[in-house]
Amino acid sequence: MANSFPTAGFGSGINSEAIWQAMEDFRSRFEKSAGSRVGRGDVRAAVIALLAEQPMHGYQIIREIEERSGGSWKPSPGSVYPTLQLLSDEGLISAEESNGRKTYSLTDAGRVQAESADSSAPWNPTAAEDGPAFAALPKAGVELARAAAQVGRTGSPEQIQQAVAALDETRRRLYAILAQD
Repeated sequence: MANSFPTAGFGSGINSEAIWQAMEDFRSRFEKSAGSRVGRGDVRAAVIALLAEQPMHGYQIIREIEERSGGSWKPSPGSVYPTLQLLSDEGLISAEESNGRKTYSLTDAGRVQAESADSSAPWNPTAAEDGPAFAALPKAGVELARAAAQVGRTGSPEQIQQAVAALDETRRRLYAILAQD
């Protein structure tokens, strides 16, 4: 079993394309799960908070949440539009069609709900682990994986060796950060 794994590194006689494809697959799975840590109830709170400011259409709501969360939360249309329908059914919002788009606004009952809601907007991090630095770390990891995969696909053997050395050094430096008091 000691010889089951090559020790020479990427690009040295092993199927490096398969390794880089596996890295890309891992990166894409990580990227999909690293985005939002926000629960379903928070979509409702976000919609009410935004509509308390001004009437908006669905894609405006999505873009505004993404912008206000610094890109760490972009709810899907599949979560926003059903929420809008539910809020409409509950009588908290109304929709007005104009130029082929529905613009949503709070009703009087919706304004009461918005005023009684928790004052912190759902896109504002409340815990340290949800702060901008926490959101930036997975994004930086994804970008690093993309760059490494690109070098693996298009780099020369020398460039691949340099990339492996740089990644090894980066890994050591990250562990050194954790080792600091």
